[in-house]
Amino acid sequence: MFTLPLGDDDAQLRPLEPWHAREFLAHMDRARPYVDPWIPWATYSTDLDSATATLQRYADRQAEDTRRIYGIWLGGTLVGGVMFTDFDAATGVCELGCWLEAEAAGRGLVTRACGVLIDWAFRERGMSRVEWWVAAHNTRSVDTARRLGMTRDGVLRQRSAYGGKRHDIEIWSLLSDDVPPADADELPAPAVKAEKAELDRLMRVFLGAFTNTGGSRPNVDVVREVFIPQGTIIANVGSEPVVYDLDRFIEPRQKLLTDGTLTEFSEWEVAERTEIFASIAHRSSEYRKSGFLNGEPFEGAGRKTTQFVRTPAGWRMSSMVWEDV
Repeated sequence: MFTLPLGDDDAQLRPLEPWHAREFLAHMDRARPYVDPWIPWATYSTDLDSATATLQRYADRQAEDTRRIYGIWLGGTLVGGVMFTDFDAATGVCELGCWLEAEAAGRGLVTRACGVLIDWAFRERGMSRVEWWVAAHNTRSVDTARRLGMTRDGVLRQRSAYGGKRHDIEIWSLLSDDVPPADADELPAPAVKAEKAELDRLMRVFLGAFTNTGGSRPNVDVVREVFIPQGTIIANVGSEPVVYDLDRFIEPRQKLLTDGTLTEFSEWEVAERTEIFASIAHRSSEYRKSGFLNGEPFEGAGRKTTQFVRTPAGWRMSSMVWEDV
């Protein structure tokens, strides 16, 4: 039986087999309120016999090469999993699914585990298309599809029945042509793409926090959400660096952007390079900015370096240094 690390030392991906039934049942009892609306067999795995039957069905289908299921363990505890709900080697099309306990959310575990399965499907089995079927109102699953770099193909209206109601189903997909080659020592390409997308989002949120164009109000306090509480921001723009904690950085900029001193301001990246090393990452950026300072138009440019760490709540910035040029 294989065991694959998922970026964190205490997170692992392993096959989920019938002999795991007791552990699987305990996990389902914890996870059921969180996953039951989306994973139908969560409803059916309510005692040891039914939990065993669920895993046995997947074991039988794996022997037929039509389905597979894998568990995600965190700190030695089963907290979720990923599966091929359908695997058709003849047509080159498979469907991917996932679930996770609430307490394990926000770590990127599902995204990285799905990346492993996608990589295996494309590179080892020669599949052409990986599909992701999701209830339109399941926002967590839709967000995962986006992080995996999938394309939304369309909607099947009222395709699924649950809880006495009909629900729309969105179909997302990733094609083998969409995935660039990955180096042997790196995470699978879809997982890397998903991690990179999250770092891109953090940078957009950070830069967007200062925008006050078109009468919009800046939200500088959102910097606290993208940084760890101990984060540092360093301005290397004068005779010597100025080091800020989050409070010292936020307060004067909130005033500057709301008291009329700095108006129609925006800042954006024009180039970047991001390197991801398991649970840490580094980004080098070039940026431009423009606005009106005391009523006078100005434009500027500069460089930033940003460090990121993966926390239990997901990726966060840990430090940033910038200089104007």
